[in-house]
Amino acid sequence: MTGLRLGPVLRYVDWENGDTATVWVETDRPCTAEVVCEGGGGGTAETFQVAGHHYALIVVTGLRPGTSTPYEVRLGDSRVWPLPDSGFPPSTIDTPLPGADSAVLTFGSCRWAAPAEDSKDPAGPDALDTLSARIARDPGGERPDALLLLGDQVYADEISKATRRWLAARRDLREPPGVEVADYEEYTRLYYESWLDPGVRWLLSTVPTCMIFDDHDVIDDWNTSAAWVADMRATPWWRERILSGLMSYWVYQHLGNLSPEDLAADELYARVRATADGTEILREFADRADQDPVSVRWSYRRDFGSVRLLMVDTRAARVLEEGARAMLDEDEARWLAEQVLDDSRRCDHLLIGTSLPWLLPPLIHDAEAWNAALATGLRGPRWARFAEDLRRRSDLEHWAAFPESFARMARLIAEAGSGPNAPATVCVLSGDVHHAYVAEPTEWPADATPTTARVLQLTCSPVHNGIPSSIKLGFRFGWSATGRRLGRRLARHGRLGEPLLRWRRTGGPWFGNQLMTLTMRGRASRLRLDQAQRLRGGQQGGGTARLSTIMTTDLTQE
Repeated sequence: MTGLRLGPVLRYVDWENGDTATVWVETDRPCTAEVVCEGGGGGTAETFQVAGHHYALIVVTGLRPGTSTPYEVRLGDSRVWPLPDSGFPPSTIDTPLPGADSAVLTFGSCRWAAPAEDSKDPAGPDALDTLSARIARDPGGERPDALLLLGDQVYADEISKATRRWLAARRDLREPPGVEVADYEEYTRLYYESWLDPGVRWLLSTVPTCMIFDDHDVIDDWNTSAAWVADMRATPWWRERILSGLMSYWVYQHLGNLSPEDLAADELYARVRATADGTEILREFADRADQDPVSVRWSYRRDFGSVRLLMVDTRAARVLEEGARAMLDEDEARWLAEQVLDDSRRCDHLLIGTSLPWLLPPLIHDAEAWNAALATGLRGPRWARFAEDLRRRSDLEHWAAFPESFARMARLIAEAGSGPNAPATVCVLSGDVHHAYVAEPTEWPADATPTTARVLQLTCSPVHNGIPSSIKLGFRFGWSATGRRLGRRLARHGRLGEPLLRWRRTGGPWFGNQLMTLTMRGRASRLRLDQAQRLRGGQQGGGTARLSTIMTTDLTQE
């Protein structure tokens, strides 16, 4: 009997007509995968093969708008989902009514796979597990219309003890890359470990997801600089690592970001499905994506009624040549501007999902801009070598480390948020920095259009990870008046001039495993921060942690 190895993962749900969705699965052998919906509707797809693994992305049609439809998954003649005695409610596909002007979106980033229930979890309760438990306790209550995962869905360079034992059984860990993943098979292990968690598996089966990668999905500091790339390409193991990372991302994350129309037009997807084994086709694609990033677009757009979401690739689309560094290559930057300024349909709220925060604590922002200036050789080769070493050691590679891109984003957001047809809010959604905060511009560039929209940086991470106390102190200090003054001294040393933009922190910082939720109805928007907290007296394991609301605020309040 054919088995379900992973999934189902509910990915795309259509908001235009409310009648279509996609469901991703991995199976243990070739088969026909089928989604059968209660009361009618469903879809089938033949599996495709990559590196000995079998996958299907099933387009589900015939759904009724404005309904919550339970579904099951069949492989051949066998029902494989729901799992017997799962203890969770039926998985459902919730479809909006056409013309819906409200959306609830939950977001976060940075998730280590939770250990087994009988293991001690040094990172504390998993926010996705606690969200799953809350929805399962009250299936008819509030649930997100989509879950936005903003990077580091898996950690290829920080593996669990269980995965380390598994790796040790298949290769010598004394050989590079040691206790990090090396190939496609090892990447699949990361996804199994992360997505087979029972609560998370059920959550992903019933809440649609939008995903984008960050560095740990491949390796820490991925594409930090041209010198970093050159050093990595000189190692004997890097090529297999980067190809496997991009291949697995395409299979496990990217495909599900696409609409059925995009899938139907995707030549690579058609070629992989049309062959008995798509491994070499996908390897060639991954190699091209690494060598010629302009040839591939990982960014995408989703519309939730009058809410526009742009998920932006800030890792693979970089230009790394010193003196011409850019967070986004020219083609990617042009695409982003076209989507941001598209006035062909109503937009009450504009969301820009970028794994890396656009607005950081001012000290950290100035330190990154200073570092980028020194790395160009502004103060000589000795300072440039120091700057490159510091950039890698301290992860100085956010938007601030690409000053021209930071400024271009500021002007683009100012233009999008101005005029009579501007959205009510423009929010940059980010993660990466293992804490949460809200920041708001107070002074715009002199040549920027005055904004009528409220512009906010909403940063939320981790979903399940940790942060040392020393780093917490550093982030707090980065927002302080003393930190600001120190940052300006660094800026003067880097000959950066006066800041292009000024902003203030209006919420946080908050530390813990957490998720932010935006509830948007018409032109109103409300933000909530929930943290996963262990119940007093609770033991390790399921049922001992809950999501607690730490903060709520109206973003569109006059």
